[in-house]
Amino acid sequence: AAAAIAYVTFVPAIVFLVLPPYNASPYVRFHAWQSIMLNVAAVVIDIVLAIVLGIALVFLPYFLHTLLWGLIELGWLAIWVLCAVKALNGKRLKLPIIGDLAEKQAGN
Repeated sequence: AAAAIAYVTFVPAIVFLVLPPYNASPYVRFHAWQSIMLNVAAVVIDIVLAIVLGIALVFLPYFLHTLLWGLIELGWLAIWVLCAVKALNGKRLKLPIIGDLAEKQAGN
């Protein structure tokens, strides 16, 4: 359950990396690191897309801009839910790029 809770926000993920016995589990460490990196990636990509879509707003109708932004956020939600459910079921879903980095940080 701790691995799934790590996906709620980055706060429990950081707590699980610091507090024993959670920090002794490679499984929990992996999911905590992947959660942190997923949050960072989401923020960075959202900022870049906000700039790009803001510029594209000159060329795109507003409803299309809103639709694109909604789909992007729905995609983030789907990835987050999928990771949390897999972690809750005891499985390790390794995301591309982020999963490899999380594995290295977790020491797996």
